[in-house]
Amino acid sequence: MFPETLVFAIALFITGAILFLLIYYMIILSDLECDYLNAQECCSNLNFWSIPKLAAHAFLTFVLLIHGNWILCLVNLPMVGWLVYEQYRVPAGNIGIYDPAEIHNRGMVKKHLRDTMIGLGFYLIIFFVYLYCMIIALLKGDPIRRHEEEEIVTEF
Repeated sequence: MFPETLVFAIALFITGAILFLLIYYMIILSDLECDYLNAQECCSNLNFWSIPKLAAHAFLTFVLLIHGNWILCLVNLPMVGWLVYEQYRVPAGNIGIYDPAEIHNRGMVKKHLRDTMIGLGFYLIIFFVYLYCMIIALLKGDPIRRHEEEEIVTEF
């Protein structure tokens, strides 16, 4: 359906955007932990980006599925499942995954930092997998057109 290089370019772009978003999460959560931000401001910033992160990753998994990259789609499904589970387990009275009333209770900041670090590790690994796949897709076939006499043709 799409050229393979376009699929992996989209995957690299989405994964890079999620990586930057997770670094933003790390900064916000560490600022909250050091008391540079109040809980209301922190949680509203983090909750704003939780649904777009889920939507971007679900879209990426869907693109890989319709393109026929079954292995990469199966690698991404557990993360989509985890992000959906995070959204589903939000209690009825909370404003989102990050609730200002409960963020300092029971070490929730440490738990959120741990989850963000795990996600950061996953997306870093998968970013380099997509980069490798894109390079392989770009190099399929003979990138330099040659004649039978082994001379390089410069017209494309």
